[in-house]
Amino acid sequence: MQQYKLGEMEQKFADLIWEKAPIASGELVKLCGGVFNWKRTTTYTMLKRLCDRELFVNENGTVLVRMTKEEFQAAQGEQFLEENFDGSLPVFLAAFSRRRKLSGREVAELKKMIEEYEEEKDGADDI
Repeated sequence: MQQYKLGEMEQKFADLIWEKAPIASGELVKLCGGVFNWKRTTTYTMLKRLCDRELFVNENGTVLVRMTKEEFQAAQGEQFLEENFDGSLPVFLAAFSRRRKLSGREVAELKKMIEEYEEEKDGADDI
């Protein structure tokens, strides 16, 4: 699945949209002309690609965000784990920490994340 993989220019274009959205598609064309030296057709072709991946939508001439940058990055991480580590975060962390030792701060951050997750999960069970 390639939905969450972007080429270098697709990523730069997506970052620009996330920064400026909502933005009129005509304004986006002008912006991309200045930033990337793109023609109108190039901008619309790239926009269509990212709309097909459901990151953005061009609604009545206004480009809107369908998936935030943070949501996209989370999906990229999930896809990476699925493709490379059978979806297992512990297997990934084990492989990662074999080559690069985690600092005390990183270990503390991971512990805090796990504790917060457990608290959220326990709170949801109470409902």
